[in-house]
Amino acid sequence: MFAIGDKVVYPVHGAGVIQAIEQREILGQQHDYYVLHIPFGDMTLLVPVEMVNKLGMREVIPKERVEEIFDILRSQPDEFDDNWNRRYRHHMDKIKSGDIVDVAQVVRNLMSRNLIKGLSTGEKKLLDQARQILVSELMLAEETSENSVMDAIEQVFIS
Repeated sequence: MFAIGDKVVYPVHGAGVIQAIEQREILGQQHDYYVLHIPFGDMTLLVPVEMVNKLGMREVIPKERVEEIFDILRSQPDEFDDNWNRRYRHHMDKIKSGDIVDVAQVVRNLMSRNLIKGLSTGEKKLLDQARQILVSELMLAEETSENSVMDAIEQVFIS
């Protein structure tokens, strides 16, 4: 399905590059694994090849879609009730989906709310996680640095 050098997104962890495909023996059985390096956070994951579809791993968006993601960040945040627990669950479900549009909506919603009312500790962590996932994909899509993408996202919310 994927090859060495492919840029992919692993939901909840972010985007990275497949560095190798290795075979490992687990409980006496041979299994193939993608060795995925996620530059944001300098993390390396072993992803079972047979689980890729179930896990929702997908290719990084093409560069042409990056502006669409920034349009989402610039759009009005969703309306939510004041129950932080329901907001948290809703946003966590969007992050787990692995869809960059959903992740961008989470970043937009939480950054906007933080500017207006502040966030709970759990929501702050969730924002950090969503932002990391979003930045990791956008930096690979645009072939640019983490700082460049972070600055561009920050500009959306300070203008």
